[in-house]
Amino acid sequence: MLTSLAIRNIVLIEALDLGFDAGLGVLTGETGAGKSILLDALGLVLGNRADSALVRVGEDRASVIATFEFPHLPAPLAEVLGDAGVEIEPGEPLIVRRQVRADGGSKAFVNDQPVGVALLRAMSGSLVELHGQHDDRGLVNPRGHRALLDRYADADTAGVADAWTGWRQARDALADAEGAIEQARADQDLLLAHLAELAAIEPAAGEEEHLANARTDMQKGERLAGDLEELRLVWDGSDSPLARLRGAARKLDRIAPEHPLLAEALAALDRAVIEAGEAEEKLEAAAEAMTHDPAELDRIETRLFELRALARKHGVQVDDLPETMRGLRERLDAIEHGEAGLAELRQAAEQAGSAYRARAEALHASRVAAALQLDAAVAAELAPLKLDAARFRTAVAALPEDRWGPQGMDAVEFLIATNPGADFAPLAKIASGGELSRFILALKVALAEQGGAATVIFDEIDRGVGGAVASAIGERLARLADGGQLLAVTHSPQVAARGRRQYLIAKSSEGTVTKTSVTLLDEEGRRQEIARMLSGAEVTPEARAQAGRLLEGV
Repeated sequence: MLTSLAIRNIVLIEALDLGFDAGLGVLTGETGAGKSILLDALGLVLGNRADSALVRVGEDRASVIATFEFPHLPAPLAEVLGDAGVEIEPGEPLIVRRQVRADGGSKAFVNDQPVGVALLRAMSGSLVELHGQHDDRGLVNPRGHRALLDRYADADTAGVADAWTGWRQARDALADAEGAIEQARADQDLLLAHLAELAAIEPAAGEEEHLANARTDMQKGERLAGDLEELRLVWDGSDSPLARLRGAARKLDRIAPEHPLLAEALAALDRAVIEAGEAEEKLEAAAEAMTHDPAELDRIETRLFELRALARKHGVQVDDLPETMRGLRERLDAIEHGEAGLAELRQAAEQAGSAYRARAEALHASRVAAALQLDAAVAAELAPLKLDAARFRTAVAALPEDRWGPQGMDAVEFLIATNPGADFAPLAKIASGGELSRFILALKVALAEQGGAATVIFDEIDRGVGGAVASAIGERLARLADGGQLLAVTHSPQVAARGRRQYLIAKSSEGTVTKTSVTLLDEEGRRQEIARMLSGAEVTPEARAQAGRLLEGV
């Protein structure tokens, strides 16, 4: 709830520090004293647009600091702060500060951390709910009516949301599979042609490198053909270097035992024979490998051209062509066998849809029953608030299937008819400012909740009424404030008397300077102010006595 508000240089307010407490607090004062300024100042920390006209004349900037304290930080507020990276320790107050410059620029802070104004607006729904003459949020906004009715009905909305997610996922999976098969069917002839083309070639992994190496060797053989032929002639015949070495080895073998050096010479010659033999074998192998066969070279080059052309056609590397063939076969198999998989996905989607419908229909029934109860509860509140000719209805309308969602199949809106025989219409389109506030009060009492905001403010809810109606408004405001915090700007002494705390807003002039002040009244101050509200400019003894009776009556 709001525990303090510090205002500096806002229009007629020079410096103001206010403390607030739980329960019903009332703000009273003469018309034009500056109650709207107070609300405008609070609006700044709630993310309202910064207007340079709010800065007090002669000052270069204005500021507002609002402090909120919670036994437990509301989950929606904690989520908003967490997403923004603002950390709040358990039990730590939430301090929101807004500065406005005379040129219209502004800065915002949450616990001294700079933030954007968008964050203040996102936080505002959990901090303050304001109901006034031009209210277009809170209970007036149809977007929140379904959630309010569900909370009133204690409905199982989480189960419906889960069922919706399951149905949506099942439908998406079916749509993806159908799309893939449909695309495959459209491409079937092309797939068959591609596969036949690849099958005719039968590419193998690593084939390109093998063919390229073979072609390189053959091209080298073509260049080295003369040299290889000369070497072959050197090694062929009985007079080749190897034959001579072998002959010399045989002769040396006969005399080697005659001297150690001859034996060593024989060993060296034997090694030379072995090395020469190996050289001959390698020359023969190299000649064979580099044999230039024009027909084979042409075959290799043709094969490489075909493989590389297919690789370019499919946008892959040559070594990936076998995998491309497997992929084409799988896509063709999916066409042949896909219907069986589609049947399973269709069944899963139908089952998920049935589960969603069952939960959504149960939620619809819960909403319809709760709507009747809520209508009766609001109707019971209207007559005491001088709205006895008005009628209230919670409309639960079925949505077309394309608008179903995690919240179910229904649209919910609060409607009113202010005169007998008149058609029902949305709250904001029919009710006047005073009527609208009283309708909202009746709704909030019937709903027995404060809409999730820590602080609720009613701005002149008693406009245009008095006597028993004002008393009924005061009694309901006090009841609504139990266990929470509610602030009411009022001109009604009956409402003011119901307040746990009362603040007097007054305007004073010193020469050419006009200032607005706010004072927390003591018991005598309250009696005097309520007497003024009863009697007008001149406070009479009778008015003081009546004020005392009003205060004692609560």
